[in-house]
Amino acid sequence: MKKIFIRSCCFLVSFLTLLFFNVIAFAQDSSASSSSSSSTTTTKMQPSTIQPWVWVVGAIIVLLIIIALIRGGGSGGAHTDKVTYTKTTSSEEE
Repeated sequence: MKKIFIRSCCFLVSFLTLLFFNVIAFAQDSSASSSSSSSTTTTKMQPSTIQPWVWVVGAIIVLLIIIALIRGGGSGGAHTDKVTYTKTTSSEEE
């Protein structure tokens, strides 16, 4: 019963999220009934090239993220917890 509730909540959240994005997409539609004038200007831009050091830095950052995700915190699944339980009892003899 709990799995059905969780799945239905996930479905509802997904549906509402998609509905929200759909409303935003239609809100940006330019074929609305309002009239507007627009002018376009074209400029010729030189193609920009990215410096090689930017590619190197980007590759290093991506590798660090991948390594961090693969390691998963460095525990490797061999994580153990040590629990010590101490019980103290006392009795009064009369």
